[in-house]
Amino acid sequence: MDGNGRWATDRGFPRIAGHQAGSESLRRVVRAAPDFGVSTLTAYAFSCDNWKRPAEEVDAIMALLAWYLADEIPRLLADRVRLSVIGRRDRLPESLVAIIDEAEAATSACDKLHLRLAIDYSGRESILTATGLCAGRDVTTERFEQMLAATNRGGSQPVDLLIRTGGEQRLSDFLLWECAYAELVFTRRMWPEFGGQDLAKAIAAFRRRERRFGDVPAALASRLPTYSRERWLH
Repeated sequence: MDGNGRWATDRGFPRIAGHQAGSESLRRVVRAAPDFGVSTLTAYAFSCDNWKRPAEEVDAIMALLAWYLADEIPRLLADRVRLSVIGRRDRLPESLVAIIDEAEAATSACDKLHLRLAIDYSGRESILTATGLCAGRDVTTERFEQMLAATNRGGSQPVDLLIRTGGEQRLSDFLLWECAYAELVFTRRMWPEFGGQDLAKAIAAFRRRERRFGDVPAALASRLPTYSRERWLH
């Protein structure tokens, strides 16, 4: 959810106004997502590196997150949206942690959409923590992903589509393991401008792509000649 601060600055508003507008964009996208077949939506709300920002802005973001979650619980329940928060909680204000716990508990049985908010999250830190949990064990991809899911609280699953707003073209430490085969869509639209139609365009672009996961396309594979090992060696 990138571009909140720049959107506000370009309009002569304080940066927090951009974050407030961004919360409305999140509402629009959450409401639209199930109509496009989206079952899990993860939004990057605050990274571990965002603590470097001015204290006033960080405090305002924390207050906004607490207000958003408290205000959103009835709407999440009505729309059958389950909320989970991934990331560290030991550095968050106690009031925010309390409302996170309340929102997660209240929506735990909802089954239309799983909304995951990444707050104080780092993909690298998540991987390091999961690696520590695997210490002394035979590490397989499956076991590591189980530890990663435990680390993330809200579970861990491969990302199909990653959308980055605001014109930047990088992952910024977001779900690094899970994005191994994600399709990437970058847009110059700032997050406060993003809505259901933008989501529809991104998903349409995703559906036009051929996902091979390291393999060759099925249509091409059917036309490839077969070679014996001996023929290749000679």
